[in-house]
Amino acid sequence: MKAAYSINTAPDEVTADFEKQFKGIKPRAILLFSSPAIDPQALNEKMKKAFGNATIFGCTTSGEIVSGKMLKQSAVAMAFSDAVLDQIKLSVIEDVSKENGVNQAFAAFEKHYRGSMLDLDPSKYVGIILVDGLSKAEERLIDKIGDLTNVTFIGGSAGDDLQFKATQVFADGKVYPNAAVLALLKPKVGFDFIKTQSFCPLDKELLATKVNEAEREVLQFNNMPAARAYAEAVGASVEEASKYFMTNPVGLMIDGEPYVRSPQQIKGNSMVFYCNVKEQMKLSILKSTDIVDDTRKSVEAKKRELGNIKGIINFHCILRTLELEDKGQTEEYGIIFSDIPTIGFSTYGEQCIGHVNQTSTMLVFKSGK
Repeated sequence: MKAAYSINTAPDEVTADFEKQFKGIKPRAILLFSSPAIDPQALNEKMKKAFGNATIFGCTTSGEIVSGKMLKQSAVAMAFSDAVLDQIKLSVIEDVSKENGVNQAFAAFEKHYRGSMLDLDPSKYVGIILVDGLSKAEERLIDKIGDLTNVTFIGGSAGDDLQFKATQVFADGKVYPNAAVLALLKPKVGFDFIKTQSFCPLDKELLATKVNEAEREVLQFNNMPAARAYAEAVGASVEEASKYFMTNPVGLMIDGEPYVRSPQQIKGNSMVFYCNVKEQMKLSILKSTDIVDDTRKSVEAKKRELGNIKGIINFHCILRTLELEDKGQTEEYGIIFSDIPTIGFSTYGEQCIGHVNQTSTMLVFKSGK
């Protein structure tokens, strides 16, 4: 595995940078995360031409991560050689609004791997999911995946440098809007996961009593207007409540661990979230802690557990990036991964078992089985 990056914005120059950095490697697959400042279609066409024998997939971003650095308006890529990757198969859901997309993707996987998705060994196979970050389709897709397989799919929602206009996913030279790319990998090395969010729960709870789930809009918490209930919980006026969104989101607590739902905006008396909140869901008000310290501890703990880390793919929430920028900690965060081949991007949502916000979900590869 090798991580590479380019701070150029011309597709041919970006591709040339990757050719230089991947010299001596014959990539079986390349994972590509790039800012929309780099023409996505031109970049993917040039990458496919340059690395024609490799399976290439990825998405647009709102910031990039590579070993030792957090970047903006750049491209990062990871090459997987045959020594690391036994097999990979991509499936594109070209319209995430259609109900049968996951079924069709899984049918392609079953044909390729000659077995039922339900019967695949989750210790030998792992999935990556990249979704249009403006589609609001993540929960439905990841829930359906969970119904059909025990294989873990981990990933992120594509970004567009905080423009919130158009996000895209990539597969083998083509670029897709309103779509999802699913990759099913059979690595030759062992793998594991890190899920880290830097919050602790406060002793304040909100019960979602009226919800417009399709729009991710909570109308009422605790049988009162959602905006007023949230404002009271964080000790603010409704007018000032949005200032607390980043540091005091809400979390669904499972076994003492928060699964974060981040508020996006106050809409009249209601609240719109970046993640679904279901009716009768009990949520705790959360308080932010130290992202750098929490992430460093999580990575070090995984190093001790696995013995060695060969590479990391980091799906890192844009809200975490904004908090790091606000606190002047982006350089410190990048340094955590300086001695590990790492790529990642700032996402519009993170997937690992479920769809969450303000979290980093990481796929970790180790040396050996």
